[in-house]
Amino acid sequence: MISKKTQHILTKYVNNQASISELEELEQWLKEDSNEKYFIEYIKINYLIDLNLKTFNTLSSETKLLDFISKEKKIHKLRKIKKIYKYAASIAILISVVYFYNQNETSKIQLDTIPSESITLKMDDGKIKIIDDKGSFKIKDKKGTLLGSQNGNSIVYNDKNKIEKLVYNTLTVPYGKRFALKLSDGTKVNLNAGTSLRYPVKFIEGQNRHVFIEKGEAYFNVTKDAKHPFIVSNDKVNVRVLGTQFNISSYPEDSNISTVLVEGSVSLYNIGDRYESKKATILKPGYKADWNKNNKSIHIEKADIEIHTAWVNGRITLKHMKFNDMIKKLERHYNVEITNKNTSLANEFITATFDIETIEQVFEVLNEIHSIDYKIINNSIIIINNKIE
Repeated sequence: MISKKTQHILTKYVNNQASISELEELEQWLKEDSNEKYFIEYIKINYLIDLNLKTFNTLSSETKLLDFISKEKKIHKLRKIKKIYKYAASIAILISVVYFYNQNETSKIQLDTIPSESITLKMDDGKIKIIDDKGSFKIKDKKGTLLGSQNGNSIVYNDKNKIEKLVYNTLTVPYGKRFALKLSDGTKVNLNAGTSLRYPVKFIEGQNRHVFIEKGEAYFNVTKDAKHPFIVSNDKVNVRVLGTQFNISSYPEDSNISTVLVEGSVSLYNIGDRYESKKATILKPGYKADWNKNNKSIHIEKADIEIHTAWVNGRITLKHMKFNDMIKKLERHYNVEITNKNTSLANEFITATFDIETIEQVFEVLNEIHSIDYKIINNSIIIINNKIE
């Protein structure tokens, strides 16, 4: 990563304000491992993309830097000037490379510069692409191999490339959005708001089909393949299937990791354990398995499938749900922050279904169910106390 001091020097350099000593420090920093990569990313993100440059003149950039350095000749030794003069050309070339990169490649950027509302695709080499869910692009690896394509709010991977080793992509969906994914074996995955899924761009013959839900909620419609079990892992539990439909929810703030089986069958077993069918927990269609993070126990019960899968079609279905649990769902679905200062509401039960309603309309409905005093300021909602009727 780039320190604030180095960022300050880079900013002064781009604006032709860096001193000779700062340029020497920049030169030394660039010689260290991986810093050239960080330099390219920083310049591209902060100056090429943001300024939407249409042209870039390498000679002009070099000349400006050298003109600046020439002004410093009176107060610096000639040997230092020659050293920086020589290095100025290489820095200018670097920026030219960045400009070419910006014009010909997708935007792959560092995590700390990404807006929180962005859908992102992290490539195997660590580079990140911001996904425009109204646009499209071709997904390629660093060698130019076509892995798949994005069109709108979905990505489809193909199985026709010649990749013979596991190469992973990670798709992250922020609060307020959902996304669809078709893996190379034809398995379809719907990702709910606040979800991050890591998966191979191509499954390898003779190996299990293994994906990782790092956080969030996903609905899987797994292509049947008896020779290659499909395994979904989070940080606590493995869910193993051959071909089926199920929903798994693993949000960090929830006390349980929930798996709801729609059809087929799944086996659950602890992360790190070797799979043994006799020791695994088998789930039947229409049932839900809750793995408790605190006591590491599994509880199985009959499930209302609609409650747990309505989100796939953009709905929120609440049936006898505690008010505070409902708040979590609303925060994820609408990308809002809800603060409940009315403690008497916390354990009240809510039954309602929301589809195309805005968050304002949702609270109008809630106000009809429970008279509440609230205010909405941008993406923040504060529930104050009961209204006096």
